[in-house]
Amino acid sequence: MKYDNFAFDIEHRDPKSRARVGKLKTPHGTIETPNYIFCGTKGAIKNLSAHQMREAKTDIILGNTYHLMIQPGADLVQKMGGLHKFNGWNGPMMTDSGGFQIFSMGHGSIADEIKGRNQKRDKSLLKITEEGAKFKSYWSGETLNLTPEASIDIQRKLGADLIYQFDECTAYHVDREYTASSMERSHRWGDRSLAEFERGHDGSQALYGIVQGGVYEDLRATSCAYTKERPFFGTAIGGCLGGSEEEMDEVVSWCAPQIHPDRPVHLLGIGRIRDVFTFVRQGIDTFDCVSPTRIARHGWALQKGNADERMNLRNARYKDDPLPLDPESDMPYSRDYSRAYLHHLLKVGELLATQIIAQHNVAVINRLMREVRVAIREGTLDDLEKEWLGR
Repeated sequence: MKYDNFAFDIEHRDPKSRARVGKLKTPHGTIETPNYIFCGTKGAIKNLSAHQMREAKTDIILGNTYHLMIQPGADLVQKMGGLHKFNGWNGPMMTDSGGFQIFSMGHGSIADEIKGRNQKRDKSLLKITEEGAKFKSYWSGETLNLTPEASIDIQRKLGADLIYQFDECTAYHVDREYTASSMERSHRWGDRSLAEFERGHDGSQALYGIVQGGVYEDLRATSCAYTKERPFFGTAIGGCLGGSEEEMDEVVSWCAPQIHPDRPVHLLGIGRIRDVFTFVRQGIDTFDCVSPTRIARHGWALQKGNADERMNLRNARYKDDPLPLDPESDMPYSRDYSRAYLHHLLKVGELLATQIIAQHNVAVINRLMREVRVAIREGTLDDLEKEWLGR
């Protein structure tokens, strides 16, 4: 399969690791990698407009197939000119397949799953079969079906540049037998996703395959081989990556040498500052995570040089702190408001606080990625990590 309007060119490789600098070309523009894809789950970045995201020097954003199929519906988005026009974003865009929601509906959030809190959770997932997933809409209560064909059709109507095969993200507590069965089904779903994609392929979108296999090395090897052999444009490492940092690092390390070496590689749902340094060394080109804007809603601001990565502006220590969020930033929202002011806004429940912090967090991550790209080229990634994490 040809992806005529897309390209991924690797421009520099780090001789000490798998880290690399590249350019990812799409019909809506070219981005440099490694890069960060911010989550506009329901068609919007939490608290921030497309203009504010561009102001923070963002290159690419993501939308969620599951949430957008429920409200407002893919047909309405298509009628309004596609997701780019609908939400005012004119740069590259990615949509996921909806497969992660199969996991979260059945087993709760990642934190719930890892910590074993999911067993009493109400589950909207009704059934997973060879055909797809049947679930209840949290919006209307109606029964819906999501299949590989439907996922591709919805993503086609949404119109993002980079899209995904349909898959199931297995939970941490399930055994090897279920993980293997789920992975094999996801591979069959991947073949159906490819067939459906090819039927409507017009050069406007490119399809990623997803590596599954949970925390089992042999299953990960099988899934890496599957994605490598199929005509996907890119590769994503997904599924359960384990219950600790060490386990997550190990799972990704299994995949890194076995996936297609010339395709862009995305790590699904992972993106703390620590993770960026760890996984660019393993060859990850793009990350996505809700964390930068999610933590902003709780008063957490990202901070370079902090081993904890962030500061909690709700803490009393910031009550009379005159410093801005980042004295070195050229961004107004990072430079022009004192921590004392933001502490006050948080205390009185003013929404302006979370918007300012969200803009700041996005800008910090974008700065991180720019500095990472320079460090890979210059061979100074270790030094840069010490600067960012205070190590």
